Amino acid sequence: MSEHHLSVLGGGHMGRALIGGLLRSGTRPERLSVGEAAEAARLALGRDFGVSATADNARAVDGASVVVLAVKPQEAQAVVGGVAPLLRAQRPLLLSIVAGVRVSTLEGWCGAGVPVARAMPNRPALLGAGATALYARAALGSELRAAAERVARAVGEIVWVPEEELLEVVTALSGSGPAYFFLLAELMAEAAAGLGLAAPVARRLAAATLYGSGLMAAAGDADLGRLRAEVTSKGGTTAAALEVFASADLKGIVERALAAAARRGRELGQEAQGNN
Repeated sequence: MSEHHLSVLGGGHMGRALIGGLLRSGTRPERLSVGEAAEAARLALGRDFGVSATADNARAVDGASVVVLAVKPQEAQAVVGGVAPLLRAQRPLLLSIVAGVRVSTLEGWCGAGVPVARAMPNRPALLGAGATALYARAALGSELRAAAERVARAVGEIVWVPEEELLEVVTALSGSGPAYFFLLAELMAEAAAGLGLAAPVARRLAAATLYGSGLMAAAGDADLGRLRAEVTSKGGTTAAALEVFASADLKGIVERALAAAARRGRELGQEAQGNN
């Protein structure tokens, strides 16, 4: 994307992840500008990435072909409103990674004529191993879709979803998902320590198992059921553990957990938009 100028509004975790990914994928630092209110964060961005960071969002946005909105939901309207005249005048693609704030709301804040898309990345984007879902109205042209893809692909895999409501499911699955895997690994380590394994050893083995299993899943055809079956010998140790999971209705627990996360995502979006 080195031929384009990009602006990132928000230099928090996800903003930093996107900046780092874009630089790794070939975007030159001088082609990136960042709007960030916190002085400490601006200094860190300049030091760590060599990019221009300013407290003046309009200055950061001016001349950009893509503007990434990477702020908290409760800050989104004020940030977009502050640069809306410039967005209407120059009409860059506004690519929002703000959870819960819908395209129609973003369009209303921007004003007529500003193209908008949404992206839902997850925390592994910090390491370039993210999973990002994208959504845009059907009217968004192929060139703008490709621009959104280039930004999102800089930090990992991408998929498009056909309906905006599905972004809440994505948030529940891949957005919150790392915490589920970390919790399971944490509990496995604690259980192993309870059975006599030294706690540091148990944690190291649990983390390595999590990492290796992820690599296996990513390297194959993503047939998770087949991968599970290949590890499970009939009547063996894995089968004994899985029977306990089944008897505790792990499937139902996961279904209820994702439903709760998706529901809360919708509520947070409504709260953010209702407070503005």
